Amino acid sequence: MTGQVPRAVLDKEDFQGVDIASIAAPVTKMARTILEPGQAPSILQQAFHLMRSGRPGPVLIDLPLDVQLAEIDFEPGNYRSLPPYRPAATVEQADAVLDMIVASERPLLLAGGGVISADAEDLLVRLAEILGIPVASTLMGWGVIPDDHRLAVGLVGIQTVQRYANATFLDSDLVVGFGNRWANRHTGGLETYRSGRRFVHIDIEPTQIGRIFAPDLGIVSDAGAALELLVAQAEARRARGELPDYSEWVERTLEYRRTLLRRDDFDDVPIKYMRVWGEMNKAFGGRCRYVTTIGLSQISAGQYLHVYGHRGWINAAQAGPLGWTGPAAIGVATALPDELVVGVSGDYDFQFLIEELAVGAQHNVPYVHVLVNNAYLGLIRQAQNAVFNMDYQVQLSFENINAPETGGYGVDHVRVVEGLGCLARRVQRPEDLASAFAWAEEQAKTHRVPVVVEVILERVTNVSMGPDLDKIKEFEPLPE
Repeated sequence: MTGQVPRAVLDKEDFQGVDIASIAAPVTKMARTILEPGQAPSILQQAFHLMRSGRPGPVLIDLPLDVQLAEIDFEPGNYRSLPPYRPAATVEQADAVLDMIVASERPLLLAGGGVISADAEDLLVRLAEILGIPVASTLMGWGVIPDDHRLAVGLVGIQTVQRYANATFLDSDLVVGFGNRWANRHTGGLETYRSGRRFVHIDIEPTQIGRIFAPDLGIVSDAGAALELLVAQAEARRARGELPDYSEWVERTLEYRRTLLRRDDFDDVPIKYMRVWGEMNKAFGGRCRYVTTIGLSQISAGQYLHVYGHRGWINAAQAGPLGWTGPAAIGVATALPDELVVGVSGDYDFQFLIEELAVGAQHNVPYVHVLVNNAYLGLIRQAQNAVFNMDYQVQLSFENINAPETGGYGVDHVRVVEGLGCLARRVQRPEDLASAFAWAEEQAKTHRVPVVVEVILERVTNVSMGPDLDKIKEFEPLPE
């Protein structure tokens, strides 16, 4: 809900008067300015209905000041909220999916964010276990199946990706997607992505079916509703002995997991980013909720970190709003005050909304924020060089006369963080990472404020992009 100038001056360039409904329309499910006070109950009823129906999303209601102050006749006892609309698959559609799975040799389930929105993680894992087939994840579906589950094959894509996941995907002959969008950073080139395999797409949003490419079978359904049917029908088929044995296929995926791993044990100074994520896996394990948004930090973290549970990875996906990590981590830590929340940022993401740390200090919101700082705008500079063959001077790397210990990395984030009422520590050697993470977790619990661990990284620009999806089969090691 947004405040607005009185109706009489809406179109008269009044102070802070702007047509916010038009501005917000492209990024909301509904955006509307209430011009008649008596319409407020029905518009709000519609807003809550739309917000929760189909794929969940935001609505914006704009309230002019005189509408806010108006009195209307309204009897709360006569008000009833509208139930959200959630389409559901049919038994016939579930059987059609299972028929395609049974007819394939190397089927793969693909978990998207819609599975998490439907709270259907357990159902998807149950379906995979009944059928005995592997599960891959999209960036928004990470955590649906624990990374250490025998049937988990990791993240498929061109950036935030495990090599063994791509190898598994390219060997599959059927992909059944649940609540996913076929986003381009997942698919890469569609010709390679689609070649040699069939697709089933199950999604709650009708406009998503066929939006990127036409699946062999499209089903408009809430992921949870579809999975409930599929689990029931699959169990019935198993009881009748009608399910194939996919153990050889699963063993092949496990071999990929054993052999296509990236190194994370580098001892270099400045620190390599791989070492940071390796130490975080040891320090935090499956006990935390990771929050991140975009950039080299998000991509590389997704390549190396491990997620083991429900909403263990909270991400802004393709929206990619720099600065989102800090406020989002504060929100997660507020919702889950007794759980370990870990934000992951590069220096540019961190600097966008660094002042929000003071909100965490003011309201005693504890979380750990890992800042991997190359003072180099790695991903942005990489794109500039690749596309324009230019190097724009927008990074904040300079000799700080007040903080020579930053070593030319510019902003003294430790002092800034402390000035905002939080705690911080800078790490410049890999052997100090483990103790810094343990210190940060303990300080967050003790003082109930955000705690920042800044890690000084090597200045690199080309580590975020893995090999092209169509080259994964070569199994060549990534550059060190």
